[in-house]
Amino acid sequence: MNWPEKNAEFNALIKQLFHDKDWQKRAEAARNLGLLKDGRATNLLCRALRSEKDHIVINKIIEALGRIGDGRATLRIVEKFKEEQEKDEIDKFRIIFIIESLTRIRDKRALVYLGSLLESSDEEIRNLTVKAFDVIEPKWKEIVERERNKSIQEIFKTK
Repeated sequence: MNWPEKNAEFNALIKQLFHDKDWQKRAEAARNLGLLKDGRATNLLCRALRSEKDHIVINKIIEALGRIGDGRATLRIVEKFKEEQEKDEIDKFRIIFIIESLTRIRDKRALVYLGSLLESSDEEIRNLTVKAFDVIEPKWKEIVERERNKSIQEIFKTK
């Protein structure tokens, strides 16, 4: 696909993401933007993540941001993670999408937030979190061992 065609597709997907009334079409637009892996979509997807109400579309946006792999999305995804943690009933699938996306982005700023999941009672979430730490900071276990008297949040807090 040449650049003008790719650009036209990109613009059509952005329009669909923000303006389509059908949640399934918005979700598909988010998914396809992730598959394009075009960094231009990062800020727009972050904006959509803040305004979108449908939980499936939100998950697809988080997934798309992970596929793109742009660190500019880290804090917006973390914002959704915090919102999820404050709920009475946590959406396990949303947490999984968040962990997988942050793993793909590989931004060390995410570690301070993911640290609490290392002790999750859910084995799948705990294992995904360990994998995320292994990918984002391969020597994390050594760092934690060396800084034994500090919490994970204190150790990985970015300056």
